[in-house]
Amino acid sequence: MTGFTHHPSRRAVIRSMVGGSILFPGIVSQLLAEEKRDKDADPLAPKKPHFAPKAKRVIFLFSTGGVAQMETFDPKPKLFAADGKTLGVGGGLSLEKRPLLKPRWEFKPGGKCGTQVSDLFPHIRDRMDDICLVRSMSTDNNEHFQSTLAIHTGSFFAARPSLGSWISYGLGTVNQNLPSFVVIAPHLPYAGTQVFANDFLPAYHQGTRVIPGKEPVPNVKRQKGTEELQELELGFADALNKSHLKKHGHDTEMAARIRTFETAFKMQFEAPEAFDLSKETEKTLDLYGLKRGDTESFGWQCLIARRLAERGVRFIELIDSSSSNNWDSHSDMAQHEPLAKKIDRPIAGLLRDLKQLGMLDDTLVIWTTEFGRTPGQDGAKGRGHHPACYSSWLAGGGIKPGIAYGSTDDISATVAEKKVHVHDFHATLLHLLGLDHEKLTYRHAGRDFRLTDVYGEVVKDILA
Repeated sequence: MTGFTHHPSRRAVIRSMVGGSILFPGIVSQLLAEEKRDKDADPLAPKKPHFAPKAKRVIFLFSTGGVAQMETFDPKPKLFAADGKTLGVGGGLSLEKRPLLKPRWEFKPGGKCGTQVSDLFPHIRDRMDDICLVRSMSTDNNEHFQSTLAIHTGSFFAARPSLGSWISYGLGTVNQNLPSFVVIAPHLPYAGTQVFANDFLPAYHQGTRVIPGKEPVPNVKRQKGTEELQELELGFADALNKSHLKKHGHDTEMAARIRTFETAFKMQFEAPEAFDLSKETEKTLDLYGLKRGDTESFGWQCLIARRLAERGVRFIELIDSSSSNNWDSHSDMAQHEPLAKKIDRPIAGLLRDLKQLGMLDDTLVIWTTEFGRTPGQDGAKGRGHHPACYSSWLAGGGIKPGIAYGSTDDISATVAEKKVHVHDFHATLLHLLGLDHEKLTYRHAGRDFRLTDVYGEVVKDILA
């Protein structure tokens, strides 16, 4: 028996199949038939919400590390006056023997509504007529990992599907050439990839991470002259995978792998254009504080978020982090200043851009952090972790603009009125998208799970 003198490549095998195989026409026919069936059963096809939504998509801005509420969005004149005094206060932490620390930045009214915002965010302050500020946020843990996990998944300790994954599962996507859930993250926050993981939801609902840089989506551009061969390769692999799936029953990992190949193939047609800012005007770039050619700043992230939202991506998260530091300011609150400067103008530009394009009405923009910081000193000039109260804000997508909801006590140690727990926050976000948080469930390990666990109330007072 004569042996092979060489090992044929995969491409050579496919070429030989195209050239003379009697099997290939049958495979193609099978593929086309299955493609038609799969199109009707596409897990990422647009789905009807439970009721008429106010928002069609979400841009979620996350500042990792714990932004100090009394330095940014929650003015406390009495804390200025009490600087250096020691008081025993609540809020889940013992602050006795900790001298109170006055805020470093002054507050001024913003917009026609007059909502007070500190000098850390002068550009966002100018957009307060579009913003609903929630000053009474509360969470249950003072560790970064747990609180970051909670604001993203509703769970403090166990891994659970992320907010973006739940929304992808509940609503699908309107653009099959792009992922339903995109995360732009130069560096991972506390809790790592769990903040955009699908956990027990089918894997095609996990977030697709984009890393800012010259090639944010590596290898997405086709090499010239390989188009036909690539389609044949992927088509053949797809037919074999689906045949395997049919024989071995429902396998979510295999189904997700098939879907991933399909999405990756389709992204070649639309992703390069979505991430190409060359046709954006100088006026638009300036709005975001962006210099032409910049592919790494937070301004770039915000403009890309707008472009992805325009093209039908359902949930876009921007993670505000760096390799050297974040908002975790234990030693000196001065650390907040360069971080605020990095995101202030881009976020304000995003809000203004969405509004002038007519997109803010049905785009829900959210800014949050994982918890607040203590009114008492921690370190030489810094503040400690503080889960009892912090600030977040929302804009567009059915939110009542130009208001400040809830309040904290005189030194921002505890919520004084209208507490909004993380579960309430999530219930409200889903409501704006037309989803009932009690009905958006997935059966796993013998029980029905949901984003809000067994808690959560919609905060109706902030709805337009």
